[in-house]
Amino acid sequence: MLNNRNGTLFVEDVSLNEVAQEFATPVFVYSENALRQAFLAYQDAFHQMNTLVCYAVKANGNLNILRLFADLGSGFDIVSGGELARVLQAGGSADKVIFSGVGKTAAEIEFALKAGIKCFNVESMPELTRINDIAGSLKTVAPISFRINPNIDAKTHPYISTGLKNNKFGIPFEQAIDAYRTAQRLPNVQIVGVDCHIGSQLTEVQPLIDACERVVALVDELQKIGISLSHIDLGGGVGIQYKDETLIDLGVYANAVKQIIGERHLSLILEPGRSLVGNAGVLLTQVEYVKHGEEKNFVVVDAAMNDLARPALYDAYHDIVPVCVKDIAPITADVVGQICESGDFIGKNRSLAVEQGDLLCVKSVGAYGMSMSSNYNARPRAAEVLVSGSHKKLIRRRETFADLWQAEMV
Repeated sequence: MLNNRNGTLFVEDVSLNEVAQEFATPVFVYSENALRQAFLAYQDAFHQMNTLVCYAVKANGNLNILRLFADLGSGFDIVSGGELARVLQAGGSADKVIFSGVGKTAAEIEFALKAGIKCFNVESMPELTRINDIAGSLKTVAPISFRINPNIDAKTHPYISTGLKNNKFGIPFEQAIDAYRTAQRLPNVQIVGVDCHIGSQLTEVQPLIDACERVVALVDELQKIGISLSHIDLGGGVGIQYKDETLIDLGVYANAVKQIIGERHLSLILEPGRSLVGNAGVLLTQVEYVKHGEEKNFVVVDAAMNDLARPALYDAYHDIVPVCVKDIAPITADVVGQICESGDFIGKNRSLAVEQGDLLCVKSVGAYGMSMSSNYNARPRAAEVLVSGSHKKLIRRRETFADLWQAEMV
């Protein structure tokens, strides 16, 4: 996606200098080719199984990105009514939508049922009761699977680990059989599958394989008591390379899943997010000041934690490089934003050859960049640009000051 031409960074065939000149900074820039290739990699790896790839909308919900994936045949994994509305607005098919999340409201459940989604991933028994009651009031039947917590260590950051007993997600594995028996007795739900998702930014395939084995073993136990499932949903979680991480081989993962499923008549659902969009996006930002301190140097930029929350939230690493190579001595500095918080940083202790006015490129921000951004400190959110070959397209305009208070009433 990124390439260096005579000392200047390009996304596909578009210079990042040109992007900054036309759209100002900070600005998110995405590669259409990188998005497309990431999705096709899943399709290719899992083509021997009846697989539906459901993009996790929470990673990046821009309508243009959703439409691109919909055109490629993607389903969608959502966690809110707003995400469902985005999918429908982008032209996605409701019958390819999986509704996850621990706190589905009555209004969201009703919206999803009326839209005709593929399945609810149920995460608690009170949620099951609510879905059954609302489906009954609408004189319909809700397709459901249970999100089972397999208690498998995903070996990732504790804030994005979701498959252990102390996480808020899912039904404990030991309670799964009883949960399915209860659902079987309810008149307005139809049991169609089982789901698990053990965490995000996984760099080892074995935890994913272990989770698949536990889920398929549960499928067999349910079959013995007369409960037949039509699909297993293995969630997402495949990591990307932010620094020097080892990447999961999708082919190895797919072959292992195929062997575990064997001759069972089960379709497969996957819910990738980060691995589809993460490395397809960069954040372009301008250096406002280079500040030399007694103990530490700071490169102050016009992007901040409201634009990219991950470093402040997880102490996450994002590579930061100058857009143009300069023949000047580098300094070691923290790259920080304008927010009035000590935790407002993009990167710490980076060696950078930059001066005031230079452009920096923050890598791997396609996932959980714009989608987690905010207006903290009354900062308008950044623009988004999609690049395809030599063409660049504004897919979200920069917010104005007036946008900051448009929903308020005085």
